[in-house]
This record gives sequence, C-alpha cells and structure tokens, in this order.
Amino acid sequence: MAGGWSRDGAVQEQIDASVEDAVKLARSRLPDGAGLTHCQVCESVIPDARRKAIPGVRLCIRCQSELEEQQAISIGFNRRGSKDSQLK
Repeated sequence: MAGGWSRDGAVQEQIDASVEDAVKLARSRLPDGAGLTHCQVCESVIPDARRKAIPGVRLCIRCQSELEEQQAISIGFNRRGSKDSQLK
C-alpha cells in the first residue's frame, strides 16, 4: 500500500536503508586492534580499566566524549531527501 507517488514498498526500503547506514556508521566507529596506553589526541594516560573494558581504545574519556558530541551534532538530517527532511 503506497501513499502519494511512491511505489509499493518504497517507504520500507527507505527505512531499511537508513537503518543499514546507521549500522555501518556504528561499526565504523568501533575500535579494533591493539589499544593505546596514551590518548592519540591529548596524549594523556588511558587507565588500565578503560583499556580492558574497551578493546582497541584510542581515546581518553574526555576526548571520546568531545568526539561523540561533535558526531551527534552532524547527524540528524535525512540525506535521502524524504518529505520529512524537507519539512524541517
């Protein structure tokens, strides 16, 4: 059951593509490999507990928090040009 000018299943395809993009983005942000003992941004010591909890960690908590805040700001619009994105 399509609405407006879209063909059947178009809305679900857009939803699936958006979810797929979000999963790809999340996977790309996962650390891998050997973790660092010092933050690659500010060079402060990364505590052993953090390195054990997050394999492949490369940033201290402060730098990681700043990075996540910047990433949260850049996300939030629909790149696919749906009606919803045109209304915002």
